[in-house]
Amino acid sequence: MLFNSLEFLLFLPTVFVLYWFVFKNQLREQNILLLVASYLFYGWWDWRFLSLIILSTAIDYFVGLQMQKTQVISKRKLLLALSITANLGMLGFFKYFNFFVQSWIDAWSSVGVTMQGTTLSIVLPVGISFYTFQTLSYTIDIYRKQLEPTKSFIDFAAFVTFFPQLVAGPIERASHLLPQFQKNRYFQFEQAITGIHLIIWGLFKKVVIADTCATYVNEIFSNYENMNTLSLLLGAVYFAFQIYGDFSGYSDMAIGIAKLFGFDLMRNFNYPYFSRDIAEFWRRWHISLSTWFRDYLYIPLGGSIGNTVLKVRNTFIIFLVSGFWHGANWTFIVWGFLNALYFLPLLLQKKNRRHLDDINLSWDFESFKTVLSILYTFFLTCLAWIFFRANTVTDAFLYIKRMLMEGGFAISYLSIERYNIEGVLLILILLIFEWYNRNNDNPLYNGKLNWFKTIFVIFMIITLGVFSNHLDFIYFQF
Repeated sequence: MLFNSLEFLLFLPTVFVLYWFVFKNQLREQNILLLVASYLFYGWWDWRFLSLIILSTAIDYFVGLQMQKTQVISKRKLLLALSITANLGMLGFFKYFNFFVQSWIDAWSSVGVTMQGTTLSIVLPVGISFYTFQTLSYTIDIYRKQLEPTKSFIDFAAFVTFFPQLVAGPIERASHLLPQFQKNRYFQFEQAITGIHLIIWGLFKKVVIADTCATYVNEIFSNYENMNTLSLLLGAVYFAFQIYGDFSGYSDMAIGIAKLFGFDLMRNFNYPYFSRDIAEFWRRWHISLSTWFRDYLYIPLGGSIGNTVLKVRNTFIIFLVSGFWHGANWTFIVWGFLNALYFLPLLLQKKNRRHLDDINLSWDFESFKTVLSILYTFFLTCLAWIFFRANTVTDAFLYIKRMLMEGGFAISYLSIERYNIEGVLLILILLIFEWYNRNNDNPLYNGKLNWFKTIFVIFMIITLGVFSNHLDFIYFQF
């Protein structure tokens, strides 16, 4: 079920009315309602995959309770291994089985040896990477004795399957979200208004920005051999804003919907394209995943402590794993490798934590340098995004080669229903909104209602939004 679909338009108010009017002040009943609604929401795509999420939930619920009962390190490690093996095993089978088989065949073929292998017609369960990491954080935190397991299966299952963020995050920690299922929730008008404005803003980024850009991106990347330099540059920029509008738009809507039910989810994006270097970009982009890898992989490996070799090793591991998390394709691994290369000089020069302040510009040389840093970081990001979007690594290299060497800058309209100029103008509108609200979580509402901004954005959604074919969110495939 998509946030931008008619089904969800009927689903959300129905659950909202039942939640606040029928089961008001009934915590257990509200949690059961959210659990049933979440199963319905997830099963709308394919009811068969409900068995996977239920199995994952049951395993980690059992592991959490059993881990609390023993202080024997070997038993606790065995239980943790059970959780990790079960969850990553399901993730690995559905997401990576065919990739490993085909890579094995290709590796032998490259040296002249013909290998036989069998790939399977496996359908990737929507959101499996997200809820897998969410449940893993629960058992890992219990193992570390940073969290007490819950005895209520209903509360835990509702936490795992909470429908606003189930299929594309934010990836919530049990220590943050689970306690919210265990205490009474009361309707707060201010929280609801904030949530509604986040939903509007997220919908704008999805159906106006991302889906409009997608029209150009699909055309350009499918025909890059025939495009000139300007078109290919625009294609890279359009994809940068497509994936940003698509993914951050989902996150905004997820956070906003959660607020309607009295929940607070973590912020997942913080205006990443205003970053002054790649380290800052990764503090602002997909924050829930970046911090997950930091806390459960990077720091246990040693982080940035140790000799230079270890620092380099840890940096490449974290970015390569992040790339592989996104999909079973070498393009994602190269994307992760590129970001590691970008990040490494900052780490080695101990400059990776230098931009922790807000961005403030004035008419001086330092501000000029800041603007250049933002543009340079955006260029590097777009270059990496080409690998993320391309079908193969070869296609990505050929795309970049033609983009840099073709030399044509004539404005040529694409053979699609919308013109290039519209995409550029929409991106500029987005950037203006975000720049002037870069210190606020919500560009449309920060405790004070601005009717002009809200009505303007709603008008753009109605008049320019792409609703005809309800494009899936990009991160549903991850």
